[in-house]
Amino acid sequence: MLNVASEINDDDEQGTARERERNQRSYIAYKNNNITYLQQQIMSTITTKNADDSKHHCAACGDSDVGGSSLKACTGCNLVKYCNRTCQVAHRPAHKKACKERVAELFDEELFKQPSPNEDCPICYLRFPTDIGQSMYQSCCGKTLCSGCLYANTVAAADTERFKCVFCRTEATSSDEESIERLKKRAEGNDTQAMYNLGNHYRLGTKGLRQDNAKALELYHKSAKLGNHSAHCNLSVYYHNGDTVEKDTRKATNHRQLAAMAGNVDARYDLGCAEHIAGNMDRAYKHWMISANDGCNSSMKAVQEGYKSGVVTKDDYAKTTRAYGNSIEEMKSDDRDRYAAILSE
Repeated sequence: MLNVASEINDDDEQGTARERERNQRSYIAYKNNNITYLQQQIMSTITTKNADDSKHHCAACGDSDVGGSSLKACTGCNLVKYCNRTCQVAHRPAHKKACKERVAELFDEELFKQPSPNEDCPICYLRFPTDIGQSMYQSCCGKTLCSGCLYANTVAAADTERFKCVFCRTEATSSDEESIERLKKRAEGNDTQAMYNLGNHYRLGTKGLRQDNAKALELYHKSAKLGNHSAHCNLSVYYHNGDTVEKDTRKATNHRQLAAMAGNVDARYDLGCAEHIAGNMDRAYKHWMISANDGCNSSMKAVQEGYKSGVVTKDDYAKTTRAYGNSIEEMKSDDRDRYAAILSE
């Protein structure tokens, strides 16, 4: 028992000594605010893709931790690890450039991912069209239905059923006040589309509401925070034009990017246009090919022009054309075509 206790005490003393040594090195690194030879050796093993070679070493003081449990990774890039805050601050001047570059790489990886396709209409089980005007939100049940199903119901249903919700069979509202009350009730339950629609009514002053851009902006922010890409689009317009809020190009772009990553093809097309104007052709056509894959007609036309001018490769053009055609087929139905024909008359 005495031998065991002695061993434990020895381990504790060694651990304390290692901690004192680590803190001393951290202090020296912080005080000098420079890179030691050991730090240079560690940093030389780090690439922007993989930091495995240094994952058990503090990037500032060089202390090793074989278990890896006590070192904390840089929250920005996750490339390097540190003993503590002091070491992180000391190493910041040396790490700042690599960190920013990696953060930009990580963001672009997310930005240029192909988003999931639109959800299916809960009635016909076909993908929703990319044009939001080809679907309608139902404030009674919170479902969004495609124009084809709404059109088919008005044509085929009996007079007593024609004005009921196609999904839940609730009677349609009889007044603007009732419509707004339904939207407010669903918005209180964190229904993002209800928030967005209510914001539109405040922005435009419709459904008996007094025009209130501040209220509209508040609802758009709440809806966007919960993931509504249409709300992000409207916010990008607010910040781009300086409506109600101070003009902020950075925020406008950020909201447009978030909308695009959530699957909004119009936002993605606009990002492509902005990159094209800035002369970033590679990024522009990446955006356009992604949105064309989801069935965006404007983006498909841009990709076609890019292929004609030699900017888009034959292989990329062929892949985009196939994906575009598949998306159009998945969103197509006779009832939707009939409804579209009526609108065009």
